[in-house]
Amino acid sequence: MIRVLHTIDTAGPGGAETVFINLASGLDPKRFESFVAIAGPGWVCDTLRKRGLEPIFIQSSGGFNFKYLLSLIRIIRDYNINVIQSHLLGSNLYCCIAGLICRIPVISTFHGFVDSSSNDRMIAIKSRVINLGSKKIIFVSEKLRTSFIQKYGFSATKSITIYNGVDTSVFLPKYDDSIRKELGLRSDHILVGAVGNIRPAKGYHIFLKAAELVRKKYPDCKFVIVGEGSGKLFEDLLRLRAKLHLTEHFIFLGFRGDASMVINNLTIFVLPSVSEGFSISTIEAMACNVPVIVTRSGGPEEFVINGQNGIIVDCDEEQIAASIIQLMENKKFVENICTLAHRKVTENFSLSAMISRYQDVFIC
Repeated sequence: MIRVLHTIDTAGPGGAETVFINLASGLDPKRFESFVAIAGPGWVCDTLRKRGLEPIFIQSSGGFNFKYLLSLIRIIRDYNINVIQSHLLGSNLYCCIAGLICRIPVISTFHGFVDSSSNDRMIAIKSRVINLGSKKIIFVSEKLRTSFIQKYGFSATKSITIYNGVDTSVFLPKYDDSIRKELGLRSDHILVGAVGNIRPAKGYHIFLKAAELVRKKYPDCKFVIVGEGSGKLFEDLLRLRAKLHLTEHFIFLGFRGDASMVINNLTIFVLPSVSEGFSISTIEAMACNVPVIVTRSGGPEEFVINGQNGIIVDCDEEQIAASIIQLMENKKFVENICTLAHRKVTENFSLSAMISRYQDVFIC
């Protein structure tokens, strides 16, 4: 039995956190035993407990946190951990140091371009430590892997790509109108939506501007963003919404726990990101037979084929708006791309395929 310690230093909902949870709870119980170390209470903690995993809390805030490092070392020794699976830059760095001290392998996973920054004066040192301490460095897209090798000096020989996967028994076509009813919409209303926490990289200001353009031709069209939002960026988006006279037509729904339900309420899914490591929500929409429009932002270009299983555009409001209208006006085209999109996810991006690849890395 291989004892795996899974770590991440964030507590709220998100794509990396979803992969973390699915991996920790989905390993073959006949070959692996999972332990999880997280920053504290929150959505990650609650979801882990629902899946039968009791997390270990270790504080990860501040500058270089010796207490966090010592806690990792203690957990490794107390639970006789055989391999560490870490996610995101902070956890990857600390786990590699702990792995070197305890002489056990570390698998470091990076989920997006925002995991690191060339403005980080310590990035060269951090990359060297991760190169030294990692058995393998996993990236969720080939473009992300190539970028980190070229920009930050990550080891090409240790770096591999493992695409994220979704549970196709959960994300499947299943009509739902609960959000439509909540918003007072008819079943035939066009509802265009994006799913993801409100962050600068998500490009939601561009989505708002695209919505204004669409409504000039189709004033009944409604738009939603589903994801956590607060602070100055969220306030800026609310001000932009008011300026564009979209307050009654563009709704911020906040975080919703049932992503499958949310997506199955949508007529069209839009990913307006300026930077995206992979985009689990796009794969989820494809699995649910919801047509997708994605921007040239990184990872999505590796699984969306323009005009075949979705639409790819520049990060530009006019192109996004034109694509939304194209999908609204061409039902046969929508049927064709949805069929191919669903097949793509089922054959290449299932949760079981992702977990199998990680398990192979753990034992090799």
